[in-house]
Amino acid sequence: MGKIIAIANQKGGVGKTTTSVNLAASLGVLEKKVLLIDADPQANASSGLGIDVDTVEIGSYQVVEHSAKAKDAIVASNAPNVDVIPAHIDLVAIEIELVDKEAREYMLKKAIEDLKSDYDYILIDCAPSLGLLTLNALTAANSVIIPIQCEYFALEGLGKLLNTIKSVQKIHNEALDIEGMLLTMFDSRLRLSNQVVEEVQKHFNEMVFETIIQRNVRLGEAPSFGESIINYDVSSKGAANYLSLAKELIKKNEL
Repeated sequence: MGKIIAIANQKGGVGKTTTSVNLAASLGVLEKKVLLIDADPQANASSGLGIDVDTVEIGSYQVVEHSAKAKDAIVASNAPNVDVIPAHIDLVAIEIELVDKEAREYMLKKAIEDLKSDYDYILIDCAPSLGLLTLNALTAANSVIIPIQCEYFALEGLGKLLNTIKSVQKIHNEALDIEGMLLTMFDSRLRLSNQVVEEVQKHFNEMVFETIIQRNVRLGEAPSFGESIINYDVSSKGAANYLSLAKELIKKNEL
């Protein structure tokens, strides 16, 4: 039975999509079968794995509104063992369309229920908001990974996200777990980066992944080539970091 993990933080630019794409690719290289669901209208996770988003006819929009089966939306990516349900800009409209639907928070959960047996991991790349789309992802997920960038204001908005997770646990999905907090964009030369790491580890100790994602030029370049860091430069620091995260995740889930 596959594990569904949402990658969420309503703050933009914290490394959600970078993590979704590269964690998926790293798990794939470690011979896990992975499905990445792009639930962000910007569709960067789709293009980051080599999918031309302009040609997407069936994607996460159709899956969430139940006008197409999830199985029909799946496409192979350029990363081994990784499939994608891509997004398209039309996903922007979903929030408005779901408003008066019954059980609107459960649309994604229902749609992907029968995919769990086909994959080891299903990752959901969430939009940078706490709207209905993210709520659907949290309701469908077994756990959530929260990327936190090692910069000023890192913890700003985190309380809001944790409150949202709490209310999802209370009302829609009591089994939702926090998989871990992931420190991203770490620069060891900056005192601030080190302070953020200390503060997050002090506050959330066991909940923080041991792996820290360091700032890495190659990591920033890879998406413009439509490739994960594993495909683009497997010898880079970024690739080493994400492979380490994937191993940590597998170990944690197989204990």
